[in-house]
Amino acid sequence: MFTIDAHLDLSMNALEWNRDLRRPASDINAREKGLTDKPDRGNATVSLHELRKGNIGLVVATQIGRYVAPDNRLPGWHSPEQAWAQTQGQAAWYKAMEDDGEMVQITNLSSLEAHVQLWQDNQLKKKPIGYVLSLEGADSIVTVQHLERAYNYGLRAIGPAHYGPGRYANGTDATGKMGPKGLELLKEIERLNVILDATHLCDDAFWQALDNFNGHIWASHNNCRALVNHNRQFSDDMIKALVDRGAVIGAALDAWMMVPNWVRFKSTPKEMNCNLEVMIDHIDHICEVAGNALHVGIGSDLDGAFGREQCPYDLETIADLQKVPALLAKRGYSEQDIENMMHGNWLRFLRKAWKN
Repeated sequence: MFTIDAHLDLSMNALEWNRDLRRPASDINAREKGLTDKPDRGNATVSLHELRKGNIGLVVATQIGRYVAPDNRLPGWHSPEQAWAQTQGQAAWYKAMEDDGEMVQITNLSSLEAHVQLWQDNQLKKKPIGYVLSLEGADSIVTVQHLERAYNYGLRAIGPAHYGPGRYANGTDATGKMGPKGLELLKEIERLNVILDATHLCDDAFWQALDNFNGHIWASHNNCRALVNHNRQFSDDMIKALVDRGAVIGAALDAWMMVPNWVRFKSTPKEMNCNLEVMIDHIDHICEVAGNALHVGIGSDLDGAFGREQCPYDLETIADLQKVPALLAKRGYSEQDIENMMHGNWLRFLRKAWKN
């Protein structure tokens, strides 16, 4: 089944992990044998080859460059300008993949419809992976005016925060509302008709954003606090508020977000019984809160600084998302529900957001 994944850190993997994503995952992992500079070396699950293998023809692909103040111990850049430069290198990588025929940028309704038709009807042996460009965390937006620069090279979604305190909003493991700069950014996001990604916003900033933003909102990769009690997850009230705004929430495949009591660098997927069925548990919960299957999709976050050591044990590569439709059918979802969750909900959202 044609599949959309709403969160993949492709350029980060290509540049910071030095992976040639045109290769099969097995080739990438063989080349990384014995390397220890990253915790997931030799455990990659994502490449453009694997996306094609899994019929995952459209993705939301990220740029990411975090700024950290002198008292912030998180990894990141020491000035917003450095973070901006990092994201420009990432944008250049996507363009290089376009030039090589590997990817195609999707920025409006006409390009979306043409790409979906290509993947559903065309028999080309090697189809380009379509990508909607997103920015994970807004720290690299040097000034609010830089957002329009990013829009002009194709940015179509943005999450104001990532981990910790940010320049525009506070994220995971932080607290507190946005200041004037954050509210100004929200207005510019709305003016440009950029999609607001609620993922990673701390609770205070989440509710403030919903109160101050009238544009289109989604959550590219988020699971449920009712199943894993952590501030990174959405509470039922947050899920309901997003549903009321017409959002779609992407179920994520990072094991610590899937099962409770995961201990980083110690727990293993098998010992924690973390498999793809657990993702369906989170999907079930979102559907129960929403009252239907129209507000959830996949936002895997695979290889978002983790690999097979921290994702479902029955997933060898991202191509194994092919297993998900059968698991959804086993839970009693209709064929229409399954199509919606694999691609239809994201397509409906984008068609509505871009109809003008």
